[in-house]
Amino acid sequence: MSAPRDGGRAPAEPALRYGFGTNGFANHRLEDALTVIAELGYDGVALTLDHHHLDPFAPGLAARTAALARWLDRLGLGVIIETGARYLLDPWHKHEPTLLASEGRQLRVEFLRRAVAVGADLGAQAVSFWAGIRPPELDPRTAWDRLVAGCAEVVDTAARAGVTLGFEPEPGMLVESIDEYGRLAAALGDPAPFGLTLDIGHCRCLEPYPVPECVRRVGGRLVNVQIDDMRRGTHEHLEFGTGEIDFPPVLDALDEVGYRGLVAVELPRHSHDAPGTARRSLDFLRSCDPAAHRTARREEETA
Repeated sequence: MSAPRDGGRAPAEPALRYGFGTNGFANHRLEDALTVIAELGYDGVALTLDHHHLDPFAPGLAARTAALARWLDRLGLGVIIETGARYLLDPWHKHEPTLLASEGRQLRVEFLRRAVAVGADLGAQAVSFWAGIRPPELDPRTAWDRLVAGCAEVVDTAARAGVTLGFEPEPGMLVESIDEYGRLAAALGDPAPFGLTLDIGHCRCLEPYPVPECVRRVGGRLVNVQIDDMRRGTHEHLEFGTGEIDFPPVLDALDEVGYRGLVAVELPRHSHDAPGTARRSLDFLRSCDPAAHRTARREEETA
């Protein structure tokens, strides 16, 4: 590698582990993206399976996954599997078909099953997925029944593979809030593999609670955390400091609930400046890190 992983800036006692999403490196080859992420000093990567990044439908998936596992190990990166590819399943319609679709639901289920297999082979922290948008012609009851049935199939696959799922409430989708995630988990019988992916920006966008309170309310279910800035009522992933979120209390809350998985930056529309965005993001998060603040306080007290 051309630079040390910590870049000379790592805090002495890192409380949280930071990652960056490959959907913010859409113009990079996967190996190049991972190398940049590692050399900047990130602890892990949120890998969105896509046509250009470990395509789960291309030939030789097992061999390609094994090669990727070796590369991740060499770089010292943990991994989360994300499944939010925009046009992987349908070149005409973004994020379609979903688990709610009249046609193509089984293609989505098959995609998620392949994601679980990849997650198992990579030793992923979690495999993250979401519900999808309810078409206006689909009645809410049928949409809900389809979602529960599809999730049950994926949970069964994950349980047999020993993989943790992280279901993400997503603004505008059938399940968009923390409370709706809880309803879905209950409908499934609260299965052990069915954890929660929490996007910090989404909390500011639509949850009725302050963002740190959102973290505390779901601390026991957290298996994956995405982080970005956002404004109230607008689902737009923003760089840190350009939205409305006060991040030190959020990171304090993650530390307080004992979350030790990856906190992965989610900026899917910043690929035009991926290395710069990733560098600025990590600098920002480290400046807010609870452990760094504890170290600074101790140094002040002993000065």
